[in-house]
Amino acid sequence: MPGDEASVPAPAAAPAPQARAEQFIWLTARVLEQHRFAYHFLGGDADPVDTALGSYLAADGGYGHALDPDLRGPLSQPLHAAHALRILDGLGRCAGQRIQRLCRHLTRISTPEGALPLAVPTPRGHPAAPWHPVCDDPPGELVTTGPVVGVLHRNRIWDAWLFRATEFCWERVETLRHAHPYEVQGAVAFLDGVPDRARAAAAADRLGRLVRERRLAVLDPARREEYPLSPGYAPGERLFPHDYARRPESLARGWFTDEEVDRSLDFLAAEQQPDGGWPVRRRAWAPGSTLERRPIATIEALLTLRAYGRPLA
Repeated sequence: MPGDEASVPAPAAAPAPQARAEQFIWLTARVLEQHRFAYHFLGGDADPVDTALGSYLAADGGYGHALDPDLRGPLSQPLHAAHALRILDGLGRCAGQRIQRLCRHLTRISTPEGALPLAVPTPRGHPAAPWHPVCDDPPGELVTTGPVVGVLHRNRIWDAWLFRATEFCWERVETLRHAHPYEVQGAVAFLDGVPDRARAAAAADRLGRLVRERRLAVLDPARREEYPLSPGYAPGERLFPHDYARRPESLARGWFTDEEVDRSLDFLAAEQQPDGGWPVRRRAWAPGSTLERRPIATIEALLTLRAYGRPLA
């Protein structure tokens, strides 16, 4: 009958990104990521996050138990320390005796040049992702050292270990010629936290030119297949502007135009999957590792989108 169309209810609006992500977190995440999500997006307290992170703390002052899902087993590893510091930094709790104990642990596992390796040898050969090879005499890496040093400096931690580790990062960042994307991420994490801001800005400017010249960032997601893959990376494992400049105040933000950043953030928002979580672009090597990493990727995606003022609710 005439007029019936007006009484037909409008289709229900699709759930907002945060609501969809929340369901994904409750369905799939470890206790740590559940508490992190509640803290960052639901007004939760920091104490449960702190307590959950404490379960990964090892007797030597480091962190283990697959805190970073790509390194399994109970023993402390540098990548676990970097992940723990990022969590504590987000809580505003990167201080105190546990940080002092962690620095002592980092001193013990550092290379002769004062840097952190990708992975330290384990006596029982615990499983590790193939891109984190465990060898008897591993070299220092910017991928691990840069994020640790950057967070410690940003939180005004002073420890003897930091002096040599900082010099390693400066030397590596200022001489990079053939970097791969994750190494650039480590450099950015260092530069965003180190106290010498003028030197950091100069190093970031040179590094940004390298990223653009080597096409290490996908500037147009619609044409991402045209950008080269770094050796050993999985199909589709390319990095975008938002992967380098996770927050607008990062020095890496200046590498990209407003249009390039907007396209990157549009792509990031559109990557949310039907189940509410974000995908992992790395090659799958163990079922548990991929399942555990997706909630981490989901929280990081939401934090980045929120930092840039994108609506989540």
